[in-house]
Amino acid sequence: MKDSFVIRGNIIYSVDKDNLSVTEGGYAVCEDGICRGVYRELPDEFKEFDLIDCGDKLVIPGMYDLHAHAPQYAFRGLGMDLELLDWLNSQAFPEESKYRDEEYARRAYRIFVEDLKNSFTCRASIFATAHTEATKILMSYLEESGLKTYVGRVNMDRNAADYLVEESAEFSLRETVKTIEETAELENTKFILTPRFIPSCTDELMKGISDIRKQYGLNVQSHLSENFGEIDWVRELCPWSDFYGDAYDRFGLFGGEDYKAIMAHCVHCSDEEIALMKERGVYVAHCPQSNTDLSSGIAPIRKYLNSGLKVGLGSDIAAGYTLDMFRTIVETVQVSKLYWRLVDESMRPVTVKEAFYLATVGGGSFYGKLGRFEEGYEFDALVLDDSSIRTSLELNPGERLERAIYLGNTSLIIMKFVSGREISLEKSAQ
Repeated sequence: MKDSFVIRGNIIYSVDKDNLSVTEGGYAVCEDGICRGVYRELPDEFKEFDLIDCGDKLVIPGMYDLHAHAPQYAFRGLGMDLELLDWLNSQAFPEESKYRDEEYARRAYRIFVEDLKNSFTCRASIFATAHTEATKILMSYLEESGLKTYVGRVNMDRNAADYLVEESAEFSLRETVKTIEETAELENTKFILTPRFIPSCTDELMKGISDIRKQYGLNVQSHLSENFGEIDWVRELCPWSDFYGDAYDRFGLFGGEDYKAIMAHCVHCSDEEIALMKERGVYVAHCPQSNTDLSSGIAPIRKYLNSGLKVGLGSDIAAGYTLDMFRTIVETVQVSKLYWRLVDESMRPVTVKEAFYLATVGGGSFYGKLGRFEEGYEFDALVLDDSSIRTSLELNPGERLERAIYLGNTSLIIMKFVSGREISLEKSAQ
């Protein structure tokens, strides 16, 4: 059967945010791209499946990046001394304007997709630019990669440089519909509505995006409460709203029963905003790298977990400097320790187990039944060879995973699967 096999190795996944399931020398079964469970002894019904014997290697779920800006990948690691709004004007907007040139888009997006393909990430939610043809180029490259992604053509008809801002709300909406319809046949790459953030979108544009959402049944991604200056700006632009998230909600773009919404950052959310996020089922894309690099602050992730919010992790390329989700896990733990020590001692730090859960199950749930090796889950998996990390200690698989998260990188990956299909890795692209 297509996409049906058994992987033997040290199988590790999150049972919940506090506990790992660890099966040493176990068998993870994939049938037609769906997990059929993990076993210490392989049941007879699966013994005819192809066996991939990974010996003593680690087998973990794929990871999920809830927030990345593909056109910014070219300048990662630059402009990190600036705050958000200055950084947008001096780094992000000039670079994104280059994507009106389709040849440039091909060169830049090819690099991004190759590196994403070779990363820990199996699925991602990605911002493109306000250029229709360039967005279609990105989506076509991602389709070829075998990864499963959401991609949005960015909407922005105000408060951006003249060379980047769209000519009108009508134009932005028309080009959005064009992109949706011309990419509808893609299997792995789906469109997601992407108003950049409230300051860059007029009320007319937001209303039109909401109408498109209802017509096509699409999900939404944007930014929320990242920076104090941004929050003040929203208050000036939308005096009729009670708070930042309320501005999205009044246009029907803040999640609900019939669609999902990702809001990146959520560094400075009020209690009222948190309550509305929980009610609407908003996904928080926690991006610790960019929140540190742009001096935005520390998102109170423990508070969000205690409040029952849906939380996943995001690289936020290129305010974040790497696609490596292991780095994002580590920095999630580290910034939570600073929040606990310096801001609110009642909010205990996030543990490695919890951050691993957020990178797998937490973010994975946005895309479906993902992030665990349990019956009925889609089979996204990574096989890791951590033998290059030398030690004199005898470590169990759980300890080896923790060590790999802190000390390893994408060079540890020797196999990668998305919905049971192996992704061809090209280590030269790293």
